[in-house]
Amino acid sequence: MLISPSDSMLAWQGRVDALEGDQALRWHQVIRPVTPDTTGGIAILSLASDAGVRRNQGRPGAAEGPFELRRQLSNLPARPGLPLFEAGTIRVDGDELEEGQETYADLVAELLEQGRLPIGLGGGHEIALASFLGLAKHLESSKNPPRIGILNLDAHFDLRSAERGTSGTPFRQIAQCCETRGWPFHYAVLGISAFANTEALFQTARDLGVTWRLDEAMGFSDLPDTLAFLTDFLAQVDHLYLTVCLDVLPASDAPGVSAPSARGVALEVVEKVLESACQSGKLRVVDIAELNPSLDEDHRTARTAARLVGRIAARHGMLSHG
Repeated sequence: MLISPSDSMLAWQGRVDALEGDQALRWHQVIRPVTPDTTGGIAILSLASDAGVRRNQGRPGAAEGPFELRRQLSNLPARPGLPLFEAGTIRVDGDELEEGQETYADLVAELLEQGRLPIGLGGGHEIALASFLGLAKHLESSKNPPRIGILNLDAHFDLRSAERGTSGTPFRQIAQCCETRGWPFHYAVLGISAFANTEALFQTARDLGVTWRLDEAMGFSDLPDTLAFLTDFLAQVDHLYLTVCLDVLPASDAPGVSAPSARGVALEVVEKVLESACQSGKLRVVDIAELNPSLDEDHRTARTAARLVGRIAARHGMLSHG
């Protein structure tokens, strides 16, 4: 079910500092619904889905994540010259995941045609397949096979085999999509937990040419090596799809996810990775997945996710305006 941009605007509510003038504006005061007469800027959209998490035997609740994340984004300070747009929500009813992913992909492709940076809010990590398919639709008329890089910050590979798609299968499905199209599959994962992925998943990653860094190799002292890894990856691609599963973070920062991390990657490291990805000039699509408000003590996960979205938006805005 499509919830229109104008209806999705109802979630944007927050503090108003009327006595402090235009420099005290917040996101909820400047964001506008996407309309045919506007182009460019950052477009917020969402895939409100629990279907993939349920199929993956996880803890449901992520379908409410986009509403809560918009609520936290509402109070972020607005930055001058950063156009923000609301593009609507695709809500997956029951188990109609594939229909929801297809509709979401069409919306992403439309926003890319309008020159916007789509930032998607999940929902489970099944949003990843939909985001990629949207970028693929946008690029499918390219003369040569597009070199799309998929950068996933995640404790899990999400390369599982299953009869139907789940929140644990999207990157295997993307690999199959690339094989069908004759496109290269460039997939890198930062934050993999050796204790949350079976040997079968590591072998699948090796077979598909996936590159990764373990969470234990991503401390702050390892940051130069992590950024060098990212630089090498970005050099191989022309278009970047960036996806963040919030379970990459320590459980103290992100308790409200289906599978909280026993270790995770520190927020200060994750932020440096996101900044580097934004500064590459290759970023085309972003999404944030797995926020589960029903498990989120003191809204810690939602606040952290909003900070990450805000940082990506700010860096993209700085790059767009020189």
